Amino acid sequence: MPLSRSLSMTSLSGVLPAWEEDELPVEDLLLFEVAWEVTNKVGGIYTVIQTKARITTDEWGENYYMMGPYFEHNFKTQVEGCEPPNPAIRKAMDSLIHNGCQVHFGRWLIEGSPYVILFDIGSAAWNLDRWKGDLWDTCNIGLPYHDREANDSLILGSLIAWFFKELTDHLGDKPNIIGHFHEWQAGPGLILARSRKIPMATVFTTHATLLGRYLCAGNVDFYNNLDKFDIDKEAGERQIYHRYCLERAAVHCSHVFTTVSQITAVEANHMLHRKPDVVTPNGLNVKKFSAMHEFQNLHSTNKVRIQEFVRGHFYGHLDFNLDKTLFFFIAGRYEFSNKGADIFLESLSRLNYLLRVHRNDMTVVVFFIMPAKTNNFNVESLKGQAVRKQLWDTAHTVKEKFGKKLYGALLKGQIPDMNSILDRDDFTIMKRAIYATQRHSLPPVTTHNMLEDSTDPILSNVRRIGLFNSRNDRVKIIFHPEFLSSTSPLLPMDYEDFVRGCNLGVFPSYYEPWGYTPGECTVMGIPSVTTNLSGFGCFMEEHISDPAAYGIYIVDRRFRAPEESCNQLTQFMFSFCQQSRRQRIIQRNRTERLSDLLDWRYLGRFYIHARHLALSRAFPDKFKMDPMAPLRTEGFRYPRPYSVPPSPSASLHSTPHHSDVEDEDDEPYDEDEEAERDRLNIKPPFVLGAVPEGKKKQPGESGN
Repeated sequence: MPLSRSLSMTSLSGVLPAWEEDELPVEDLLLFEVAWEVTNKVGGIYTVIQTKARITTDEWGENYYMMGPYFEHNFKTQVEGCEPPNPAIRKAMDSLIHNGCQVHFGRWLIEGSPYVILFDIGSAAWNLDRWKGDLWDTCNIGLPYHDREANDSLILGSLIAWFFKELTDHLGDKPNIIGHFHEWQAGPGLILARSRKIPMATVFTTHATLLGRYLCAGNVDFYNNLDKFDIDKEAGERQIYHRYCLERAAVHCSHVFTTVSQITAVEANHMLHRKPDVVTPNGLNVKKFSAMHEFQNLHSTNKVRIQEFVRGHFYGHLDFNLDKTLFFFIAGRYEFSNKGADIFLESLSRLNYLLRVHRNDMTVVVFFIMPAKTNNFNVESLKGQAVRKQLWDTAHTVKEKFGKKLYGALLKGQIPDMNSILDRDDFTIMKRAIYATQRHSLPPVTTHNMLEDSTDPILSNVRRIGLFNSRNDRVKIIFHPEFLSSTSPLLPMDYEDFVRGCNLGVFPSYYEPWGYTPGECTVMGIPSVTTNLSGFGCFMEEHISDPAAYGIYIVDRRFRAPEESCNQLTQFMFSFCQQSRRQRIIQRNRTERLSDLLDWRYLGRFYIHARHLALSRAFPDKFKMDPMAPLRTEGFRYPRPYSVPPSPSASLHSTPHHSDVEDEDDEPYDEDEEAERDRLNIKPPFVLGAVPEGKKKQPGESGN
C-alpha cells in the first residue's frame, strides 16, 4: 500500500535531472530478480521488492520477472496464475517440469502486477544430496543436514541455475539476461550460474551482512572492531560458517555487488572482503494528495484516536492535559540493543527528570510497538477501555436529557434554572460513573500478559529506571508487544494511522542497514530520531544540509561514547518538548517536503546504474560504460530552511524557534514561500568524493 503525502511545492520533479546515461535497450533484455521473499513475507526485503515492483515494471514491461520459492497458500492468495508471454520461458519451465520439478507462473497482485516464476522446493527435494555434491565440487562449500534453511536455499538456487541454463540455450545470443539476486538465500543460484558459465549479467545485493547481524545481536562493539574480527572464527563459533561461505562466494562471483547504504558498504568491505560497486538505497511508493495540507488533517484525526486509548489506559490517573501531551513511539523487530531500545529507555528516564525539574507542563506518552511472547491482553488494559466507554455512554445519556430540558425552556422564552435542569437521578448516575474510575493500582506498563515478564529486556529496564506511570512522572510508558491492527479490541488502529497520529518516532538503532521506520515517518510528515549507524541516517546526512531543521534528528552513535549519545538523544527529545504547537506544525511541513528523496522514482536510478554496470562487465562488446565514470545521481542536498536563523546552536540543533507561549505573531512564517525558496536553493548534483574543477582537495579530505 503506497504511503500518501501532500502535493508539495518542493516536489523534485524538474529539479533532479533526467537519467544521463544511455538508456538500456530493455526490449533486447530480460531482467530477473531473485529473492526468498518474492510473494513470501518474512522481513524487510519483502517491502523492498514489493514497493520497487511498480517502477521496475514501468521501465521493463513484460521483460521483467521475479523469482522465488513456491508456497501454496501464498500463491493462492497473492498470485493470479497465467501463461508466460515469452515462449522461451515456457520451454525452460517445461524442461524442469518434465524432470519432476514443479514450476508455477503468474502475476503477483501488487502495484505494477509483475510476473513471478515460483519454484516448488518440496517437489525437487529428492535431488538435494546430488546438488550438495555439485556445490562441493564447484566451490568446496558443504551444508550440514540439519540446517533446513540453507538446504532449501540450495534447492532453490539449483532450480534457478537449471532454469537459466535452459533459457539461455533456447534464447541464444539475444535477448541478453540480467539476474539480480538478493541476500544469501538467493546466493547459490548466482554461484552455480557463474560456475557453469551461463551467459548472463549478475548483480548481488546484501541488505545486511549475515555475520554483522549475529555479532551485533551479541552486544559486541562492532563498528570499532571491524578490522579486528577473525571472520572465519566468528562465523564458525556461531555455527553459520556454511551460510557465510555462500554469502561471500555470491558476493565475489557477481559482476556487480551492491548494498543498501554507506554504513553497510563499510561493513561489507570488512565482513565480505569486497567493496560494493554501487549503493542502492531503499525507497517507498509515495502517493501524493491533491490538497497540500491533507497530511496535517490526518495527523489531527488519528491523534484523537490515540488520545481516546490513552484516556482509557490511564483512567483514574488522568491528571495530565491531553492537549499538552506528546506521543512518541519506537517500532520494529524486538532486538533490544540493535534497535536502540536500551539507550531510548535510559534517555526517557533523563527526559522525565528534566521535565520535572523545569516544571514543564508537557507530558510524554511513549509507545513501544515490538512483538514479544504473550498469552493474551492484560485484563487491566481491557477494563480501562471498558470504563472509558461506560463514561462516554453515561455522559451522552445525561447530555441528551439536559439538552431536551434546555430546549424546552428556551422554547418557552425562559432561562432554565441550572439547579433543577438535572434531577437527583442524573447526579446519582454521574457519581456512580466517577466512583467506577477509582483505581488503587498504577496504570499498567504493558498492554498484554507477558510470558517472560521477569526476564523481558524492556520490562527489566523499566523497573531499573522506575518509570511506572505514577502521577509524578512526566514520561509515561506503554509497551504494546504486538503489531498494531485495526481489528484489535484494545488499540484498533493500523500502523500507518498510528504513525500519523504520533508526534515523534524514535529509532536510535545501533545496527540498522537501512531503516524503513524513520523513512515511513518522513513520508507521512512525522519528525523522527535516527542514528549515523543506520542507512537512513547516513542517507539523510548526505542529502540534507541541516537534517534537524527538517525534523530528522541524527544521534551520533558511531563516534561518541554511549553516555554522550544518550545525552544527545535526551536533549533532542527535551528540545522537541519545548516547541509550541505552531512550531511543530511548521516542522511537520518541512519533514513532509523530504518525501521525494525517498521515492522509488528517484532512488530506482541507482538500480539502473547497477544493471548497466553489470551488462558492461558481462558483455563488454555489446554494452559500453566507462568503469571510472562516477554515478552522477548522487548528492542532492536540501538547504537549511529559509526561515531558520543562520546561526547554528549546539543546544537547539536548528529546530524551529522554541517558545513556551502560543503567540501566533511572534514568528513570521509562510510555508509556500519557504517551500519555493528551498526548491530554488536545492543544490545541483555533485559526485560524492569528487573535487569540483578549480578547487584543490584540502588536507585530510578523502575520496569516497
